[in-house]
Amino acid sequence: MASQDPARRRTLHTWSSADLPWTLQRAETEQQPLLDLASNDYLGLSRHPAVIDAATEALHRDGVGAGASRLVTGSRPCHARFEADLADWLGRSCVLLFPSGFQANLAAVCILADRHTTVLADRLIHHSLLVGVRASGARLQRFQHNDLTDLERRLQAMAGQPGSLVVLSESLFSMEGTSPDVAALAAVCQRFGADLLMDEAHALGVLGAEGRGLCFGIEPVRLISGTFGKAFGSGGAFLACDADLGDALLQTSGAFRYTTALAPPLVAGAQTALDLIRSHPHWSQQLQQRASHWRDALEGQGWSRPAGVGPVLPLLLGSDTAALAAQAVLEEHGLLSVAIRPPSVPEGTARLRLVLRRDLPNETVEQLLKALPSP
Repeated sequence: MASQDPARRRTLHTWSSADLPWTLQRAETEQQPLLDLASNDYLGLSRHPAVIDAATEALHRDGVGAGASRLVTGSRPCHARFEADLADWLGRSCVLLFPSGFQANLAAVCILADRHTTVLADRLIHHSLLVGVRASGARLQRFQHNDLTDLERRLQAMAGQPGSLVVLSESLFSMEGTSPDVAALAAVCQRFGADLLMDEAHALGVLGAEGRGLCFGIEPVRLISGTFGKAFGSGGAFLACDADLGDALLQTSGAFRYTTALAPPLVAGAQTALDLIRSHPHWSQQLQQRASHWRDALEGQGWSRPAGVGPVLPLLLGSDTAALAAQAVLEEHGLLSVAIRPPSVPEGTARLRLVLRRDLPNETVEQLLKALPSP
C-alpha cells in the first residue's frame, strides 16, 4: 500500500459508556469522560430505561438473534407489529425491516434501477447509495448539492431517451446539516417521470411534522429508506413504499431475502422508541429550537453559521491537520467532536461535526464556545 498522509489515516478507538447517558470514555485510557457531541443518538433514546427494558424483555422471550431470514423462520410477531406501526406513522402502505441502513439502501437502489436506468444522485449522497448504483448496473450522473436547477437541466436533457430515471437524495445530509426542498424535488421528479428515492436516516425523529421526516405527506416520493441506529437509539433499518413495490422487494430483493432477520431485541427497542416519539411529538421541535440557539451562539463568536436547522452543525476548518487539532483541543476541555476528513467530505473541507443531543446539559454550548479555537 502506498504511503499515506498521517493526517488522513483512520484509527479505531474503543469507547465505554460513562455514568451519565450523554458521556463516553476512551476504554484504552484513564481519560476523563467526554460529553458526546459526535454520536447520532439525537434524542438520547439508546439508554432510555423504557427502550432498554423492552429490548431486555425481547432478549429473554425471543433470544439474541432471529436465527434465520424472514422467509424461513426469522419472522417474529414483533417484526410484523413494528412494520405496521411504522407504516402507519409514516403514512405509507408497506414497511420492510433490514439489518442495516447500508443493506436497505443497496436494496432500494436495486429495486428501482437496472442497466437500462440513468440514476441522478446528489453530489454528496451517502456511499451506500453509490454502491447500490454500481450493483444495479445503472448509469450514474451527479447533480450539484441540493441544486434543483441543475437536476432539472439534466432531466430535461434526457427527456425522450430510452430507459428509466431514478433520482437519489437525502432529507438531512449527515456531514453538511443541509436539507433539500423535498416537495419541490418531488415535483421536478414527477414532471419528468423519475422515481425518487429519499434517504431519511438522519431526519426521522428530528425533522418534519412530529419528527416524521421531511417526506411525510409527499406522495411522489416513491421509496423512503431510514434507520433505527440514530434518533431511535436502536439498530437496523427499513424501506417504506407502496404495497406493489413492497411485494417486489419481498419477491426479488436478495438484500432482504438472503439475510438473517433483524434481531428481536433491536426490533423491540426501536418499537418502544417509536412509541416514545409518537407520545412526545414536541421533542423534534424542541431539538430544532435548541439547534437554532447553538447556531446563533456559534455565529455570534465569529463562526460561519452552520447550514440547516437540524442537530448536525459542521464547523469547516479546511485542512485535515486543523480539524484534528481542533478535535484534540475540545477533548482537553471534556468534549468529544470527531474530525471528519476526506473522503467522507470533499477535499479541503475537513471539519468538526458537532451533533446536538436532546439530553445534553443546558450549559454545554457555553462549554463548547470556551473550548473552541478562534475561527
